[in-house]
Amino acid sequence: MGKDDGVSILGTRVLRTEDPRLLTGRSTYTADLTDERLTGAAHACFVRSTIAHGEIRGIDTTAARAMPGVVAVYTAKELPMLPIPPTMRPFERNMNRFPLATDRVRFVGEPVAVVLAATAAEAMDAADLVDVEIDWLEPIVDVRASRDGTDYLYPEAGTNVTVAHGFETERDPGMFDGCEVVIEQELVNQRLAVVPLEGHAGACVWDAEGRLTAWTSNQGAQAAQTELAMMLGVDKQQVRIITPDVGGAFGAKFRCEPEHAVIASAARLLDRPVVWVEERNENLLGMVHGRAQVQTVRIGGTREGKILAYALDILQDAGAYPRMGAMLPMQTRRMAPGCYDIPAVSARAESVVTNTSPVGAYRGAGRPEAAAAIERAVDMFAAEIGIDPAKVRRLNFIRPEQFPFETKAGATYDSGDYEAALEKVLDLASYERLRAEQQQRREAGSVVQLGIGLATYVEITMGGDRENATVELHPDGSVTVLTGSSPHGQGHATSFAMIVCDQLGVPVERITVVHGDTDLIPVGGGTGGSRSLQLGGSAVRAATLELIEQIKKRAAELFEADPADIDLDTTRQIVSVRGAGSSASVAVSALAEEEALSAYSVWNGVGPTFPFGAQLAVVEVDTETGETRLRDIFSCDDAGRILNPMIFDGQRHGGIAQGVSQALYEQFVYDEDGNPLTATLMDYVLPAAADLPAFTLTTQETETPYNPLGAKGIGEAGTIGATPAVQNAVVDALAPFGVRHVDMPLTPERVWRAIHEAPTRRRSLSVLDEYTVD
Repeated sequence: MGKDDGVSILGTRVLRTEDPRLLTGRSTYTADLTDERLTGAAHACFVRSTIAHGEIRGIDTTAARAMPGVVAVYTAKELPMLPIPPTMRPFERNMNRFPLATDRVRFVGEPVAVVLAATAAEAMDAADLVDVEIDWLEPIVDVRASRDGTDYLYPEAGTNVTVAHGFETERDPGMFDGCEVVIEQELVNQRLAVVPLEGHAGACVWDAEGRLTAWTSNQGAQAAQTELAMMLGVDKQQVRIITPDVGGAFGAKFRCEPEHAVIASAARLLDRPVVWVEERNENLLGMVHGRAQVQTVRIGGTREGKILAYALDILQDAGAYPRMGAMLPMQTRRMAPGCYDIPAVSARAESVVTNTSPVGAYRGAGRPEAAAAIERAVDMFAAEIGIDPAKVRRLNFIRPEQFPFETKAGATYDSGDYEAALEKVLDLASYERLRAEQQQRREAGSVVQLGIGLATYVEITMGGDRENATVELHPDGSVTVLTGSSPHGQGHATSFAMIVCDQLGVPVERITVVHGDTDLIPVGGGTGGSRSLQLGGSAVRAATLELIEQIKKRAAELFEADPADIDLDTTRQIVSVRGAGSSASVAVSALAEEEALSAYSVWNGVGPTFPFGAQLAVVEVDTETGETRLRDIFSCDDAGRILNPMIFDGQRHGGIAQGVSQALYEQFVYDEDGNPLTATLMDYVLPAAADLPAFTLTTQETETPYNPLGAKGIGEAGTIGATPAVQNAVVDALAPFGVRHVDMPLTPERVWRAIHEAPTRRRSLSVLDEYTVD
């Protein structure tokens, strides 16, 4: 299918071309590398602190060095490196982290030494014998204690606050004047482990000219190259990063990790390749965590349901070292008012360090936290005034005719129709029938109560940056695409091939997409913030159009014609002079036989785009045990034009599953001494397939004018909407007991306690007619 037959491949369900290789074991992850340059590689195992906070007094490596197979044991003294550069600026405080701890440890799991051995097993055995002497210091685990106390993780900084947002001007003390109802509530958006199927991994080798080749599991080779070179103190051109297949990332592999710098430095000192593959316990301790916000919401309005004011205070746990997590509240603040036209909005945030694993980007990165806050606030407001939460949302939505719309939080939404998305979900779920079933259970005093939770969301996806692509035509008619975007499950190979096919007509199966090699693609933005299709895809489209112009120009030279008179038949893959017949035609591939045809393009985004949608969750809560079963979840997502419905739905399925998991299951927990209590998958709870129902999905397409594809991002949307929908549903099920809020995760114990500690726990279920459905 192509342009000539009037049919576009875009918008069709094309099977992912990368899947057969991934599903049949023909993929190559970092741990699978067989490159001959890695022959004889030493295997690295890190010695990690078992103390959350303390001064390093000594590290005895004698016993470890004597173990069989051990090549070397290094500490920060033997491997001096520069500090890890902050992921985002500005950080005004001196809160640097080195790849190996130098004088102080600040979280359990922080690397303090590395053992190199002939095999991974020998390295692990030897690591157990490294004796690290640490003088214990009082840990700071609670974010409130960190902000308010006088004990500091970095004494020279004189504060635990690493960055503050929104305090430049004083909050209007009268912003809630005129509100008939004001609700205030503290919300906990709990700390999550990222848990990708593949943890961190790396392999390093230096050549005779002193140039490093490093294979790493990452989301953007170019960013990893820059950061690794900075830590090693070398020019960026001395480092080549190659990204093999990546087994999931969710934001946690966006740059270079401390361990990658350590193994690179060790490989240089040893003059020998070094390989490191993270164990699951290491991954749970050392990979950046997500979320970790304590929020205070205040919402006010009229008893008729109009919201007049909304205030959000955010206390962000940045972990022991401020990385991207410290900056996440910027996005939370920016998206604070959600889908609503609220006259007065104030959002401010403080990020503080604690003796816990550093916090970074995790699917949604600041936007799920914003949606969780406003959607809980709206539901609490609706419950207080006794109006159906769907009606309250309708009353306060930004209207379609108001776009582009600048919110009171400073974001300019490009396009949207929030009420239409909500109505689709309500119809899909048969909302009135659900409310009737709920009322029947309440009147019958059923042990298993029904909860119905709504959430509408709008999020920001990163369209305001740039990305590049090269499209090459080969003599056999095949095409290679080189892209600065970097997939870790998103389906780039299929989506980008579809864009080329749509313009050039070359079949998808004859198009190869290449990414993640800084020698081949020196510049690239990587993949994060749901940016790839709207930026990377637009760059591929632009490069393809430029290639078509080159094809026409070369054909014009061949036939001594004007390029304007050259026609490209994408179906038959021939070019011809208009009106000349077959005597002046040639196969497209023949034009590349003597000299390659290649086009390069950079796409500059106009600005960020704002996908949106609505979700409805239905839960059944056993009020005797507190157990919650998710019965149904319905979702309408609008991310602009849909290029491949199969990939679109796949992204939604994964995102919804992660959002549900946060609401019901996941939480990374530390005790008061900073010891992790959920550092294995026996303790860190994740749902199995049997814990999730089939998701019922529908769509609408409100195209953005900001890119030629009309597409917005979809990769994180499900995560943003599902979490508050499920939380609202559980609280809704407990409403007859007087329960107005329960923090996540909504475990059986937490739900049971909420019921038994509620002021109306003995209240008859039949007396509450919570809402009148409009």
